[in-house]
Amino acid sequence: MAKTSHNLNSMVKKSTLYGVAILCFAAGFLGGVVFSIYKSSGPPAQSQVPVQAEVGDRSRELEALTKETAQNPTNVAAWIELGNLYFDGGQFDKSIWAYKKSLDIDPNNANVLTDMGVMYRRSEKPQEAINAFDEAIRVDPKHEIARFNKGIVLLHDLNDPDNGIKAWEDLLKINPLAMAPNGKSVDELVVIYKKNLKNAK
Repeated sequence: MAKTSHNLNSMVKKSTLYGVAILCFAAGFLGGVVFSIYKSSGPPAQSQVPVQAEVGDRSRELEALTKETAQNPTNVAAWIELGNLYFDGGQFDKSIWAYKKSLDIDPNNANVLTDMGVMYRRSEKPQEAINAFDEAIRVDPKHEIARFNKGIVLLHDLNDPDNGIKAWEDLLKINPLAMAPNGKSVDELVVIYKKNLKNAK
């Protein structure tokens, strides 16, 4: 199998964390804690992309994937890989474009929808991020990462704590043991945010 920066046989890609807003709690309550939305990937289709580049050779991977998608525009795995490559390179708009190309072929890929939502958020388009997460949840109601990410965007970007907390409560209905990327349990975060919201009123 060709080497790429993503292992297409893994069930979940390594989470991609990046800088986000810090929610400051009264009296230093969990002050300084940073919450990130993060990347999701499940079992994609097996790639047919003839990429011979070394893992770290992003430019050669990009060239190979660009050529593959031009020659075989229905190769959904190639479009996903291209979107992932742009994702990792911080090229938000190009990543969204490639993910959309894959979704034109396979619109029911909750992982791609979730990753696209992350890119929308990083592009400072929080409502479009929410729309992508909602679509991922529609496709896969048990998609935990989409639900967690939705809560973060509602809380931090759209200043909608009620619906942000609800997104996490819905996640807890699916998995009562759900954890945030920083190691905090989601049920603990819900209690904290509710208390903070009550104190703010």
